[in-house]
Amino acid sequence: MGRILESTAMPGSSRRCLALVPCAGTGERAQAGGPKQYAQIAGRSVVAHTLAALAAVPALEAVLVVLAPEDEAFARHAPAFTGPRAWTAPCGGATRAATVARGLAELRRRGARDDDWVLVHDAARCLLRPSWVEALMAECLDDAVGGLLALPLADTLKQASPAGPSGASDAATRVAMTLPRADKWLAQTPQMFRLGLLERALAAAGPAVSDEASAIEALGLAPRLVRGDIENFKLTWPADFALAERLLETRR
Repeated sequence: MGRILESTAMPGSSRRCLALVPCAGTGERAQAGGPKQYAQIAGRSVVAHTLAALAAVPALEAVLVVLAPEDEAFARHAPAFTGPRAWTAPCGGATRAATVARGLAELRRRGARDDDWVLVHDAARCLLRPSWVEALMAECLDDAVGGLLALPLADTLKQASPAGPSGASDAATRVAMTLPRADKWLAQTPQMFRLGLLERALAAAGPAVSDEASAIEALGLAPRLVRGDIENFKLTWPADFALAERLLETRR
């Protein structure tokens, strides 16, 4: 189960960091024949690649993987995830927000405190590099709010029309307008916030919130944007798996 944390930091000054990986999703959009985090690419499962990157960050006190209660496949797909820094908890919820909230409660049960930092990372962002995590930590450890990896939007951004034009004979998706991209960023993970603040934010935001930063923003706070990398994309669609495999093979 992993050891209980022993704190030596003064209240409000903790620089202790923990990673939380929600791993309870079904990944239906990926069409991977099961949970996408267990799909095999470049010799091992998606989640195994993800966890190997996090394990290579020495400053992380522990990595907690939050599984679905009925999950019996994780140990088979991530056999190298062992040791005192490798924690699992079969307490995932029906949504990402619920899974993260339950993971935070589990971290607290294991001794984590309000002022400890939690880095929430998608299991399906398997091209993560330890250096990106370390860069986020360096930027956020002394920040009053916390922050996330993100990328400035490079492409022209289109908003789709909810329906075809009046009288149209086809059901094609069409452009409603072009949106300015100058101040737009693509959110990535990890997203790094203090445990107590993130608990309060998720409780207030409800289950539909799509990421941790959104919940923090709903409290009127402004998370720090830390520039990430284009390779840190989340495997979502079938074509993403082939691209991720090619990129992982080139790293070898």
